[in-house]
Amino acid sequence: MKDTPLIVCEHVDLGYEDQDAVIDVSMEIDPGDYLCIVGENGSGKSTLMKGLLGLLKPTGGRLTIDEELKRTGIGYLPQQTAAQRDFPATVYEVVRSGCLSRRGMRPFYTRQEVRLAFGCMEKLNIVPLKDHCYRDLSGGQQQRVLIARALCATSKLLVLDEPVTGLDPAAIQELYQILRRLNREDGVTILMVSHDIRNVVGQADKILHLSQRVLFYGSAEAYRRSAVGRRFLGGGDGPEEDSGEDVWDDR
Repeated sequence: MKDTPLIVCEHVDLGYEDQDAVIDVSMEIDPGDYLCIVGENGSGKSTLMKGLLGLLKPTGGRLTIDEELKRTGIGYLPQQTAAQRDFPATVYEVVRSGCLSRRGMRPFYTRQEVRLAFGCMEKLNIVPLKDHCYRDLSGGQQQRVLIARALCATSKLLVLDEPVTGLDPAAIQELYQILRRLNREDGVTILMVSHDIRNVVGQADKILHLSQRVLFYGSAEAYRRSAVGRRFLGGGDGPEEDSGEDVWDDR
């Protein structure tokens, strides 16, 4: 029996001030998915993410979020600003702050929350950095700290917005390895927005290619074979193969 989807979009429109940036999106995020939303600048990726996070209400269609996900929350990793990169706190303090929603009005963290923070740091191999100042870390180390923080909020769904921006090639590959391990070994559902199409096709299980409307939604393997995938991956514009997946090609 198939698990209940975490998020379902049915012909969803999203936008601002009577101007839709995303039109007629139908897709779903299932438990254990590793889904990447790709597309060029201005394609509506960030707008769709805001809708999936509940920060923007649809102007049309229906967006359904699983009740358990509403209770447990979503671990969100936004794009960092320069001010955030210069945050003067220790690694442990940053990671532990992911438990704030659990703590509520209590003035102190519980032992369980402290153990959770250390457990998340262990998963990301940053326990030796726990007393280091966050702003002194490399970009790759900072991203690992933020992932650990997000996992303190919830281990059900991790949402990342352009997580490899500004990282060197080695740090990018390390980050992808970490996300793949969290997905495969720990069962964390991954939703990532990225412009790094070539790399994410080798990482994700499912691809949603957006250009205001959905150009493609299906498996990463089917994306490679599709006309849209070949065009953006540099494989030419030959006839599209029948992949058995849902494919929209609005050329």
